[in-house]
Amino acid sequence: MDSRLPKLIFVLLVLYAAIHFSSLYPRLPGVVASHFDGRGTPNGWQTKQAFFTVFVGMSVLCALIGFGLASIIGLLPSRLINLPNKQYWLAPEHREDTLDWLRAHFAWFGCVIYAVTIIFINYAVQSNLHPDHPPGVAQLWYAIGGFLTFLIVWLIRMFKKFLRAPQTPLGAKL
Repeated sequence: MDSRLPKLIFVLLVLYAAIHFSSLYPRLPGVVASHFDGRGTPNGWQTKQAFFTVFVGMSVLCALIGFGLASIIGLLPSRLINLPNKQYWLAPEHREDTLDWLRAHFAWFGCVIYAVTIIFINYAVQSNLHPDHPPGVAQLWYAIGGFLTFLIVWLIRMFKKFLRAPQTPLGAKL
């Protein structure tokens, strides 16, 4: 599995967010509603500088989860990695393929987390720009539902991949 496509998508999301939010930043008030309840009613506020500092921090965290975690796993000795059937998947002849698969899998995870973060940040920005006509909160619930669906599929693929080691022919060494 190749991680180039999710890396490209992540970079495009970063570019989109940088252009989109920097164009809206000057129009925002000095203090913005930054937290909302389940009905979309604001219940927390921050300065817009603090709000976007948190967003930049979240962006870095999404990049670290998506692109750093699998690399860190690759640096660890096998005995410190908790993976089903790790004797097979982390054997020298399979280790690099396993790490490539994990890199791609976590890269997609990072992209999805970042996309959901952008949706939530955009909701807050639009709510502050149009307080009389805020966006519908349903979009946030759809984003959460989409993320949970992605997460379930992501975990199923992870378990399906690693719970069973491929069968080896009789007499073959692992």
